[in-house]
Formats: sequence, structure tokens, C-alpha cells
Amino acid sequence: MAKKTATASNSFSRAKSDAWFERAQQRIPGGVNSPVRACKSVNGKPIFFAKASGAHFTDVDGNTFIDFCMSWGPLILGHADPEVVAEVQAAATRGLSYGACHPGETAMAEAILEAFPPYEQVRLTSSGTEAVMTALRLVRGATGRPLIVKFEGGYHGHSDGLLVKAGSGLITGAQPGAEASSQGIPKEIAGLTISLPFGDLAEVEKLFAFHGSRIAAIILEPLPANNGLLMQTPEFLAGLRRITTQYGSLLIFDEVISGFRLHSGGYGALAGVLPDLVTLGKIVGGGMPIGAVVGPTKLMSLLAPVGPVYQAGTLSGNPVSIAAGLKTLEKLKNPAVYAHIAALGARLEAKLADAKIPWLRVRRIGSIVWPYFVEGPLPTRADEISPLAIERYNAMYNAVLDAGVYMPPSAYEVMFLSAAHAEAHVDELAAALIAAARAVA
Repeated sequence: MAKKTATASNSFSRAKSDAWFERAQQRIPGGVNSPVRACKSVNGKPIFFAKASGAHFTDVDGNTFIDFCMSWGPLILGHADPEVVAEVQAAATRGLSYGACHPGETAMAEAILEAFPPYEQVRLTSSGTEAVMTALRLVRGATGRPLIVKFEGGYHGHSDGLLVKAGSGLITGAQPGAEASSQGIPKEIAGLTISLPFGDLAEVEKLFAFHGSRIAAIILEPLPANNGLLMQTPEFLAGLRRITTQYGSLLIFDEVISGFRLHSGGYGALAGVLPDLVTLGKIVGGGMPIGAVVGPTKLMSLLAPVGPVYQAGTLSGNPVSIAAGLKTLEKLKNPAVYAHIAALGARLEAKLADAKIPWLRVRRIGSIVWPYFVEGPLPTRADEISPLAIERYNAMYNAVLDAGVYMPPSAYEVMFLSAAHAEAHVDELAAALIAAARAVA
């Protein structure tokens, strides 16, 4: 039976996806294993994937879509890259999990360190969230200090201590505190994290003037891409480096999204700022679960079994994930991959500009693309994001989906281009966005 392709509104059936969603809701909270998949903000229901290849996926109803979500970023080579799949298949025949040492772990550490000079050691985990949890425990162990500073709109996984949003007003109090963004987090844990607005070095300076001797580290995405694409200046990042050094605190760059996304390395190198630790995930596993903490020996040697900071994981360094990641990182040594996907991003920007709809635009760096549908200055912090931009994205989403183009089901999420995308795919995305924008206007 030939594939059906979604090309016009209501031209394809979602009956099987809807049936699977109904079934899932009986056994899985909300029917999903990660909240954004519920598609509530775009007034839709989840599409259930059946298979994927290259730039496309096919759902359980047989409809084929161009995918610009790419598993939220790790599939920089596209779905089921043949060389990556071959490595995974070969690894699987040798065993799915060892829970023990194997040569691939060392090869992965060497591959990461090649792209992240001058760091010296890597500890592998099973996810980016675990990598961040490990980094926070490590900086507290290294400094003997309890407090962590993050930034509003920055997301670092769902561990208790980081699901916090707090304003700068608490810096003058005797004890910092914070309000957790989720129930189930004790206030004692939330109170160990202070959240500040992005881009405001004066607020950071004030905070450290009051609590610098108790702050273990600042953690941030140097390229914040989990609450819109809130690009920060190199001067802001350099200022954080200066302040943390001055007060004997540490600086962590969470590069779970940005690591290997723009070049074979991290965003910190592009910004000219060297943090104390880097956390990685996503691309490093080539689509398989993985995470990593990267740092100098003087810090990493504090981790067990050589140091007093405990961290462990049976599936850390999983051989199948390592196989996928090693092949992916090998292919990403070719700068032509990055040139191709950056050119696709530039093409999308040009196509949207040609439509002469002033508010129809994206914010982009390399292959990371954030649809931001409003005129005016581009936001650099969460409280600057326009409600109208969110409203327009939500209003347009299902029309774009009906045109056979799959975007992240949230206006706050970014899109990802991959090596598997071609100019024709980007042209279809642009055409779908333009048609939807004209309908909204």
C-alpha cells in the first residue's frame, strides 16, 4: 500500500493515533511519558510515530511528515542514519548492556575530549539530566558550599534542585529562598537554588556580594534553547566567568542542546569562555540515551571511586549508545555537515522574508531555529517573550501540521535542522508557515 502524505487540511486520517492516545491515557499519566508530547498548548493530540528515516517520519495511520523536531535535537544526521544504525546493530549482537567496563567507553571519552580542549576527563551517564545532577554534586563537593545559581527560563533537567524559579528580590535576605516550579519539591531543597534574569550582570554582582561565600556554582545554557532561543552576549558569559572566579565559585555550561550542534565542540569555545565543567547529552548518543560531564582532572578526580563525591549508574556507558554516539561524532568531524545545515537555516530565513509578512520570522543560529512570530526586538530573557508570538504559533500549528510538516508542539521549543534535510524540505516548511500566517492575518 502506498504511503499517504499529509498535504492539505483534513486530508489524512488520525484515527489510529487518536485510538492509541485513548489507550495510552488508561495506563500512562496523561497518555505521555514527557509532558510536552501531550500537545495541549497547540490544541491538539499526540501523533503516534510508527517509523522514521532521514528527514521524515510515518505515523501509525500511514501519513508521512517532514520532521523539524528531530527528537528534540540529537538527530543531527537525521532519523536512522544508515551508518549509525549499522553500528548499533553490530553492537546489539555483542550484548545490549554490560554494567561493566568496555573499550567503547574510553573511545567515547577520547572523542569528546578531542572536541573539548583543554579538558582532561569525562564521566558518562545515561541522560543529560543525570549529567547535570552529577555536575551539581561535584561542584558542591569541590567547594563545600550549598547554593546554586541558575537563570529564569533556563532548563537543566527535572531534578528537584533545578525545577525552581525565583526573583532577584531575595538576594538581600539573610537566607536565599525560592519557590519550586513543581509540587513534590521540599522548600528546603528549592531554597538552595537562586534564579536570576538572563543578561543582567549587575544582579549577579549583587547576589554574590551578599552570598558569594555560600555559592558553589552558576549553571546555565550558554546558548539557552529550552524556553525559546534566548541568545546571550559573549560579554555576559565572560562576566559570569569573572564573577565566579573572583568569589571562588565554579561555572557550569549546560551544553546538552548546544554541544556538537553548531560545530564539533561546544558553544563555550565559540563564545570564547571556558567554564569549569560542561554537561552534554543529545547528539553525543546519536539518538540513543546518554549524558556526560566534562572537566579538568582536578575536579573530576573528586568523583568516586577516586574521590568522595559519589555517582553511579548501571547503564552509564551503555555499549549500544556508545556505538551510535561514536559513529555520529566521527561524521560530525566533517565541517561540510555544519555548512549544509546552516545554509538550510539561512534559506528558511530568506524564504520567510520574501513573503513580506513582517512578523513572520525566526531566530536562528546554525541549525537551531526558533519561530518567533512578532515584530520588535528579539528576546534575551523569558519575561521578554511576547504573548502574541506564542498565540500566533499556537494558532498556526495545526495548519502547518496538516500540510505535512511536523514542528515542536510548543511555541517555546526550538526546531532543529539535520543533515538529512534538503532545500526542498525547507521550502515546504516555509510555504506551510507562509500559508498559515496569511490565514491567521
